[in-house]
Amino acid sequence: MTNAEKLKSNGLKATLPRIKILALFEKSEQRHLSADDIHKALIAEGNDVGQATVYRVLLQFEQAGLLQRSHFESEKSVFELNEGTHHDHLVCMDCGHVEEFFDAAIEERQHLVAQRHGFKLQDHALSLYAQCTRSPCEHRERRAAGGLIRGADSDD
Repeated sequence: MTNAEKLKSNGLKATLPRIKILALFEKSEQRHLSADDIHKALIAEGNDVGQATVYRVLLQFEQAGLLQRSHFESEKSVFELNEGTHHDHLVCMDCGHVEEFFDAAIEERQHLVAQRHGFKLQDHALSLYAQCTRSPCEHRERRAAGGLIRGADSDD
């Protein structure tokens, strides 16, 4: 399915900015992108898209279910493609790198805790904050070099 078809099937008109932004998420090696990351990548590719347009498209994508938003204890939101499967996040406090993980035992334990307190768990977001023990850390080095979105500068 093309990006234009994906947009239309989610009730969105297939405009050029929407197609470009969706393509960035699909091509990027970095899964969690801020509006600033997207805007900088679009400008680097030679696209004349305003920051307000980026914010508006990200909100529309979130409302349509194409993207999921997270905050990770910072003042700015990051977005990732909604691939329909649940996962949790491990966030490095040193370099900001985010690792996704799924652990069935943690999932089961959360349901048990909710049940014990008289709740039926509907949804949750778990983010664990830690310090990277890798030395050297490729993510810290990439961040220091300003490499935000690798793989997003290739042609469609």
